Amino acid sequence: MGVHQLSRQEARRIAVRAQLLDAARPDGLLDMVHGLTLLQHDQTAAVAPSAHLVAWSRLGPAYSPADLTRALATRELIDLQGLIRPAADLALFRAEMAAWPGDSAWRSQRAQWLEANDACRRDILRRLAADGESAAQDLPDTCAVPWKSTGWTNDRNVLQMLEMMVARGEVAVSSRHRGERRFDLAERVYPDVPAVPAAEAARRRNERRLSALGIARARAAETMIEPNGAGDVGEEAQIEGVRGKWRVDPAQLDQPFEGRVALLSPLDRLIFDRKRMTDLFAFDYQLEMYKPAAKRRWGYWALPILDGDRLVGKVDATADRKAGVLRVDAIHEDEPFDESEVTREIESLAEWLGLDLAGSIAV
Repeated sequence: MGVHQLSRQEARRIAVRAQLLDAARPDGLLDMVHGLTLLQHDQTAAVAPSAHLVAWSRLGPAYSPADLTRALATRELIDLQGLIRPAADLALFRAEMAAWPGDSAWRSQRAQWLEANDACRRDILRRLAADGESAAQDLPDTCAVPWKSTGWTNDRNVLQMLEMMVARGEVAVSSRHRGERRFDLAERVYPDVPAVPAAEAARRRNERRLSALGIARARAAETMIEPNGAGDVGEEAQIEGVRGKWRVDPAQLDQPFEGRVALLSPLDRLIFDRKRMTDLFAFDYQLEMYKPAAKRRWGYWALPILDGDRLVGKVDATADRKAGVLRVDAIHEDEPFDESEVTREIESLAEWLGLDLAGSIAV
C-alpha cells in the first residue's frame, strides 16, 4: 500500500466523520462513547461541563446528563484517570496498571514518593475495605513524607496518593458528587475483565484512538494521560500543504460526507490537539478561561462553531442559571457561515439547558 495523498478538505472530513460530528448522529450515549473512546471530565460549567457538551454536540437534544450519570452508576462506563471510557476498554489498561510506573522518568519519581509512604497507602486500602467509598478529604493523612509541588497539589498528600493508586489499579473513582470524586477499592468498581498483554494492548489502544480521530500524526506532543499520536497503526498519509507523517484509518477513506453545524466544547477532541487543529482547519483558537478578562479575544469559554468540514467562528456564551438564561455576549465570525443554522444551534443549546436565550445572536 502506497502513501495516501489527501487534500486538507479530505483530511478534515475524515476527522469530522470519525468524531461523529457529521450529519449521521450516533444511536445513543454508549454507542457514542465507544466511537469516541473517551469523554473528558472537566467541571467548568460556564455553559455546561465538557463531557455533557461533547455528548450534546453529537446526540442533540435527545441527550440528558442523567444518561451519563446512569451509565457510570451501572458501570457500563467507567471513570479512569479523569476520562470516561467504555468498561470493556479497561482490559487494555490493566497490564499498564500492573507495570506502573513503567519506564517513565516522571512516574518513577512519583513511585519513590509512594514507596516512602507505603504505610499510608496500606492504611487507605484498609479504610476503604472497611468503610466503602470515600472522598479524599474523609481519609486521614498518615504520609510520612509530604508531597512537594510548586503548584496547587503541594502537600495534598492523600489526593496524590489516591491518584497513584488509581494508576496502579488498586483503587478507582466510584462516583462523583457535585464534582468531587469518591474512591473505592478497584475490585468493587471495575468489571472483572482479564488484562490484554501490554504490547497488544498498546497496539489496540492506538487503533481505537486512530479510529476515533480518523487521522493523526504518528508522533505528537506527549500528554500525561491520553496521547495525541497514533503510532504505526493505520496507513501512512500525506496532507497537501502540511508537513510531517500522518496515519489515517483506512476505514475512513473514500466515504461519503454530509456535514452539519455544531457548537463544540473547548475541550472537544476535534480541536483538543491544537497543532492538529491548526494543520487541518487553519483555525485560530485558544481556551481563554485562564487569561485576564481584558486580554480575552473570544471569551471565557467560547464555543467553536463547526460548519460541515470547517471551523468558522466562536460563540461567547454563559449559562446564568440563577437568572434562568443563556447569555450570548458575542458571535465571532472567522469565515462566512449560514447565520440561520448557527442561530438554530444556539437556540437548541438554550432549550437543552432549560434556559431562555438572552443577548444578541447576530454576527
